[in-house]
Amino acid sequence: MRQQKGGTLLGFILGLVVGLSVALVVAVYVTKVPIPFMNKAPSRSAEQDAAEQKKNKDWDPNAPLYGKNPAKPAAPSEPIDAAPPTVEDKKSDDPLGDLARAKAGADPFLYFVQAGAYRSEPEAQAQKAKLALKGLESGISEREQDGRTVFRVRLGPFDTKEDAEVTKKKLDGIKVEAALVRVQR
Repeated sequence: MRQQKGGTLLGFILGLVVGLSVALVVAVYVTKVPIPFMNKAPSRSAEQDAAEQKKNKDWDPNAPLYGKNPAKPAAPSEPIDAAPPTVEDKKSDDPLGDLARAKAGADPFLYFVQAGAYRSEPEAQAQKAKLALKGLESGISEREQDGRTVFRVRLGPFDTKEDAEVTKKKLDGIKVEAALVRVQR
């Protein structure tokens, strides 16, 4: 019978060398092979990136809320000694809503107070958290607008316009820009 010399130690060292060699070959292969799906898309030029950035620079996700009129500066407050308007002097700023209420007998709309529209969900979550710290409960809704996803932070729904206006005044008081949004029931 023949006796083997250094079988275990020699086998361990030889296995280690072979294993490291295989790992090196695999690592070199993986770094040289193109990444799937990454090299198939046409690359964009710096000019295209600059044009896209310029296009998105002044984009305002709240623009559709302004309607026909652009954003208005805050109205100056009335003097304290001014007399409150009488019923005859007070004109409704919602004639369509008044007409619908008169025909239906009840308010056909739900009202929301929108505290912002954001391009990214983290920005909307941050606004929602700020409102929660002030004791106001809000929700986030996602909407496609002009080919982009917009995340809207809204409080409500409110059954009456007056309830929504009270909440909007609270937001105005804590320096949060807000808009009243009317949705048909």
